[in-house]
Amino acid sequence: MKRLWKLEIRLDSAAEQPIYLQIADAIIEAIQQGRLQKDEILPSTRTLATMLAVNRNTIVKALSVLLDEEWLVSVERKGIYIAQTLPQAKPKTRISSLVVPQLTHSQHPAPLVFDNGYPDSKIVPVKELARAYRQIFNRNAKWQMMGYGNALGDPRFIQHIAHMLNHQRGMHVKEDCVCITRGGQMAIYLIAQCLLQQGDAILVENPGYQSAWKAFEHAGATLIPIPVDTEGICITTMKEQLEQHPNIKAVYLTPHHQFPTTVTLSLQRRLALIQLANHYGITVIEDDYDNEFHYTYRPVLPLCSYIELEHYVYIGTLSKVVAPALRVGFLVTSHQSLIDKITQLRTIIDIQGDRIMEQAVLQLIEDGLIRKHIKKATNLYKEKRDFTAQLIQRYLADQVTFTIPDGGLAFWITPHQPIDYTALISHLATKGVQLIDPNDYYLPPSTAEGLRLSFGTLTAEELEKGIRLLGESLTAHTR
Repeated sequence: MKRLWKLEIRLDSAAEQPIYLQIADAIIEAIQQGRLQKDEILPSTRTLATMLAVNRNTIVKALSVLLDEEWLVSVERKGIYIAQTLPQAKPKTRISSLVVPQLTHSQHPAPLVFDNGYPDSKIVPVKELARAYRQIFNRNAKWQMMGYGNALGDPRFIQHIAHMLNHQRGMHVKEDCVCITRGGQMAIYLIAQCLLQQGDAILVENPGYQSAWKAFEHAGATLIPIPVDTEGICITTMKEQLEQHPNIKAVYLTPHHQFPTTVTLSLQRRLALIQLANHYGITVIEDDYDNEFHYTYRPVLPLCSYIELEHYVYIGTLSKVVAPALRVGFLVTSHQSLIDKITQLRTIIDIQGDRIMEQAVLQLIEDGLIRKHIKKATNLYKEKRDFTAQLIQRYLADQVTFTIPDGGLAFWITPHQPIDYTALISHLATKGVQLIDPNDYYLPPSTAEGLRLSFGTLTAEELEKGIRLLGESLTAHTR
């Protein structure tokens, strides 16, 4: 067996791919090109670290990847060798950076769907996530991870969420009041079941988020709709309802980018809402579902960051950050008694979350890949937002009013004339365009006053086709 004494690897600290993955991929390339032979032994981790001028932990992580993927084998008391039998899949290089699709070509099959505002699954760092998941699963302590853990989530992941909320969103979070959930909807369900009961009432935005309404109703609560205007939820109406209904226990709202209208709750109304909530002793349930995608200087801090707010529950999710299929969310509350109830209920319905996935996501966060993904995704979505605004101006300007959103993945447009939305949606379906019925966002007897147009998952070609067809159809379906 030959002993490998020198390994030439060029590292780029400015690249998006972490250094340890650059090292791993360089070794794979050397194996594939025959510069490293089967059964050749690698230098020690200390020697490699010195040779490449990197931290020894970086070398350990790189070799861990290669051992997990079976490019290398470890022989006890002897060292690490190139594997005799190499993996079947032999990609020339491993790409860790995101591949951002151009906005000129469509790969989507019909129909063309304007969804509720989902992220583009084509730019998800799937390979990196899979690699991190595989690494976590194959660690020496993997059998310990097969047992039951904390019902509230992986402790290190909880620690990161608390740190992120305190340092990036101005909150004052205690780690023992954080619960990791399988997405935002699970968080809403847990809150509804543990905070509300038969005979209670809850204030909700109208228009608003129907899936949350269903969770509150399932808990036995009555929904009291509060209208939304250009400054967010209407405080005057909210106060009137609180005076009339002593059984109101909470208010559920999306103040950062109101769903579905995208408006941001104004500062004056934020302060007034906090005063009302404290005065009447209700809990503010803040759903901050798309905090990361903001196109101005920085997002508005959450309502729950105000130290004056006495009773709150804050909901966040990584499903919008990475992909809807990645069911990782969280909730934070100021109620110690509420988190105790949530722990008990969580243990009954789902004794723990996906610990391996939580640790895999945490690894991507610590490696900086999630931050880089958010940055690239935000740039892409800003480009799509601006392009969509141009299309609305071109095809709909004389028929609708709209404001360019400063964040999120959708527009809210208000037609100048009343629209028969049922007929409009049916007509568009015959053209291969699917549009969500805006009446689904309203509680009866209210009816739709606008349309939500998403842009996150659509290409430029699809956006132009869909908005052009919408413009042609609006005139024909004016009441």
